[in-house]
Amino acid sequence: MRESRLSRIRSGDATLGVIGLGYVGLPLAVEAARNGIRVLGFDVDSRVVDGVNGGRSHIQDLPGDTVADLVRRTLLAATTDMSRLEESDVVAICVPTPLSKTRDPDISHVLAAAEAVGAALAKGQLVVLESTTYPGTTREVVLPILARSGLEVGKDFFLCFSPERVDPGNEVWKTGNTPKIIGGVTPECTEAGTAFYSRFVDRMVPVSSAEAAELTKILENAFRAVNIGLANEMALIADRLGLNIWEVIAAASTKPFGFMKFTPGPGLGGHCLPVDPHYLSWKMRKMDYRTRLIDMASEINAEMPTFVAGKVREALNGVGKPVKGSRIVLLGVAYKKDVGDVRESPAMDILDHLERDGAEVLYHDPYVPAWGTRDGRTLTSAPLTDELFKGIDAAVIVTDHSCFDVARILCLSPVVVDARNATASMPAADRAARPQRWIVKG
Repeated sequence: MRESRLSRIRSGDATLGVIGLGYVGLPLAVEAARNGIRVLGFDVDSRVVDGVNGGRSHIQDLPGDTVADLVRRTLLAATTDMSRLEESDVVAICVPTPLSKTRDPDISHVLAAAEAVGAALAKGQLVVLESTTYPGTTREVVLPILARSGLEVGKDFFLCFSPERVDPGNEVWKTGNTPKIIGGVTPECTEAGTAFYSRFVDRMVPVSSAEAAELTKILENAFRAVNIGLANEMALIADRLGLNIWEVIAAASTKPFGFMKFTPGPGLGGHCLPVDPHYLSWKMRKMDYRTRLIDMASEINAEMPTFVAGKVREALNGVGKPVKGSRIVLLGVAYKKDVGDVRESPAMDILDHLERDGAEVLYHDPYVPAWGTRDGRTLTSAPLTDELFKGIDAAVIVTDHSCFDVARILCLSPVVVDARNATASMPAADRAARPQRWIVKG
């Protein structure tokens, strides 16, 4: 059985089981299926399973027609029955790894998936953890669960970590053409993982261990989080100095070496950047070491929604209105432009700040028709009509979706607070022609 499974893994004739059919799992499943690999997806949400089996996609970047075609060709199917993991030659774990309320890692979904895999583990299977986590999780947490089977890692089964590198909304870099890091618990594990993924990923990047692969993922996102933190701090400094941070960044970007452009904004969002560095910070605290630079960047980034709310207060004061009693519309609540993902979106903190100050807050986002608040309410995206603009006191550009008509927003809004520099697309003369508008670039 072991040699039979290994042969299928190397030949690309293996069956792939994907646990978790979200932003990471479903694109992985589809890419493998598109390359002729039979995929069985697993999810605890029966609505997700029924949708996939019905040929529908709940992921914006994946057309439903693609899913439907793969289902029709029997290359893709989904189930809630974890006992069917025994049908898989390869199992990829793509479950969420959020932070707890105390900002510590919550790997409960990884533990549940590992238990399910361990119950069905057979000789020759390859198990790959793709969920972002702290260095050591694969070897120290997942391996002991799988080892209860009595099978030996690197000999009877294979275990790797291969971090997801999904960038929602990116039209260029997808699962198949993004280089894929992989690190095994043993060299034999790395070899098996590389052999399998190379069947549908253009370039594999093997590293020496699962821990090296885990730290690689966190370095990638800590790099971005720290540099965005620097850009955000520069925005705060420029504001104190009365300077335009966007002019400064544009000037610095002309340097052809030694500078990489990062831009400020209302705060970090998405699953990766606000979360991943905390996994490393937690791990290092356990080793009596403080990740000072990462922690400071996280603090600065977390303060940006407060800064934007303060700019709204400043802008309204400039036209003689208090925040209390004002009607404010948030334009865009997704964490980045042209996607519908609201995970960790700074818009939620901005909403909370403004509502605590007594404002009535609406929102408009064509990608997010309904938005659940922290206190259990469900808000509905308001149509961006002329009547809406007549009834508001301020508009806040939180997410600069490409479909937003910035000229119309500036023309109809009494006050505009621009947290993304979306108004830069407007000619300076047009902005100057509206002195009654209070345009603040956070």
